Amino acid sequence: MKGIKTYLMTAIMVMAMAWSMSAQAQVLRDADYKSVGRIAGNGLVRDASQRSIGSFEADGTVKDKAGVTRGRISRLEIFDASGTRIGYIKTDGTVCDGESRVLGTINLNDGKVTDTNQRVLGFARGIRVDWIACYYFFDFFKPTR
Repeated sequence: MKGIKTYLMTAIMVMAMAWSMSAQAQVLRDADYKSVGRIAGNGLVRDASQRSIGSFEADGTVKDKAGVTRGRISRLEIFDASGTRIGYIKTDGTVCDGESRVLGTINLNDGKVTDTNQRVLGFARGIRVDWIACYYFFDFFKPTR
C-alpha cells in the first residue's frame, strides 16, 4: 500500500510540474493569429510542433537548436555572435537595427508586432520584449546554413 501511495504522489507531482512549466510558456503567433511556437519562462523556444528551436540563457546568450551561440542580449541591446551590436529596443517598444534604422514596433500593451509599414508580423503577449525582438526581427531561430 505504501508503494502505491508513493507512486501516486510521484505521478501527481510530475503532472503538476509539467502543467506549471507549460502554463508559464507564452504563445508566439503569426499575423493570422495562428500559433507558430512558444517561449517558456525559462527561455526555451519551441516551434509549433513543440520541437526545441533554441533558447535564451540566463546570462543573455541566445542559442539555436544545436546549442550554437547566435547572439547575446544586454540591456535591451542585441548583439550577433561576434559581438557586433545589430539592434536595440527603445523604451516605447520601437525596435531599431544597429544603424538606428527603425525595423518595427512591439506594442507593450497587447504584444502586437508590426514592421515599419504597420503590417502585423505577429503577436507575443507576456514575453520579454528583447526575446520578442530576437524572434521576429533578428531571425536568431532560423536554420543555420
